Amino acid sequence: MNTAIKSAEIKLEVETPFKRFTRNFFSSKIALAGFVALSLIVLAAIFAPIIAPQNPYDLTQIDIMDSRLAPGGQNIDHTFTYLLGTDEQGRDMLSAILYGVRISIIVGVVSTAIALMIGLTLGLFAGYFGGRVEGFIMRVADIQLSFPPILVALILLALMGPGTSKIVIALVAVQWAYYARTARSAALVERKKEYIEAASGLGLSPLRIVFRHLLPNCLPPLIVIAALQVASAISLEATLSFLGLGLPVTEPSLGLLIANGFDYMMSGKYWISVFPGIALLVTVVSINLVADQLRDVLNPRLQTQ
Repeated sequence: MNTAIKSAEIKLEVETPFKRFTRNFFSSKIALAGFVALSLIVLAAIFAPIIAPQNPYDLTQIDIMDSRLAPGGQNIDHTFTYLLGTDEQGRDMLSAILYGVRISIIVGVVSTAIALMIGLTLGLFAGYFGGRVEGFIMRVADIQLSFPPILVALILLALMGPGTSKIVIALVAVQWAYYARTARSAALVERKKEYIEAASGLGLSPLRIVFRHLLPNCLPPLIVIAALQVASAISLEATLSFLGLGLPVTEPSLGLLIANGFDYMMSGKYWISVFPGIALLVTVVSINLVADQLRDVLNPRLQTQ
């Protein structure tokens, strides 16, 4: 009898939120594949200086005589094999892609994190305080959202010039309004609930109510949007770099690598643009797969029983 009770207690053991999250997230094979692909890409980007056969930023390691070699070609001394070929400057495409993925991910993650903090703070204050504060913040967000993101980024970069910090600023200016509107909508719903009224009745300061009680309950939809916006930021950065207004030529991102090989597409030297394009596609798709599963896991209404 005691053994049966103990076994029943073991089966009825409470599942922790983290275990439930991981079980629901990895229940989808597509999401699992996206997570594995994204993990490999992030690891390759982090350890690019160790993995890459060549440093594409070091001019002493680049020989112009090795330019536009096909995949599997060897250098002029026959001492090194370029697995993915070389570009017009003689850079190893595999090394350039690893470093390019690294820069693209850093720019996408940093710009999204900054935009999330700004938009989240403004949206929470707008939703909680209402009145003129809400009206001013939301009208500014509406004005920003009325322009195409690429147009806003192009104007800002045309004024500031190329550079990593400049493109991060441009991407933040493009993204913050999405978080502000989402945070404001979530705050409007949450501020009418009993725990907010109880916190106000206890005399807690507005800042403590907003950041200690309101913020945790507004985070789930913002996490999903942030995951999606990382992919959007990487795509937008690649577009701007392709147009020549993104990162400088000394810091080649995936978009700039694609642009470098565009003029050689018709001459049969496809690898200069195709391989960076594949890397960009895999990165964006894997992020979107992970974000889509996050949306299903963090929203109980979308979970299938």
